[in-house]
Amino acid sequence: MHTTVVIKDKSQQYEGLRTSLGLLLYGVPVRMIVLDHEIENMDEAYRDNMEFIDEMDGERYSNNSNNVEYYGFKHRTLAEMAVLIDEAEVVIPF
Repeated sequence: MHTTVVIKDKSQQYEGLRTSLGLLLYGVPVRMIVLDHEIENMDEAYRDNMEFIDEMDGERYSNNSNNVEYYGFKHRTLAEMAVLIDEAEVVIPF
């Protein structure tokens, strides 16, 4: 089962990250997508949790170039992200 967490609401960035991390802890493959905006408030805890996602083979994507350049997300266009979402068995929107 593959789950995709889509974070479009800036105010839900922590919740989307925590959900992604929690699913990975239970052995569920996760793709986290940050859509259209740059990560706000990149504090140490958020950065640490993103590193945990990477260590547990989670995937992080964004169409925002700053997320790619500064925070290690993989770049995908909106069309490419639509394919990732379509491939998911479960989609969790934030």
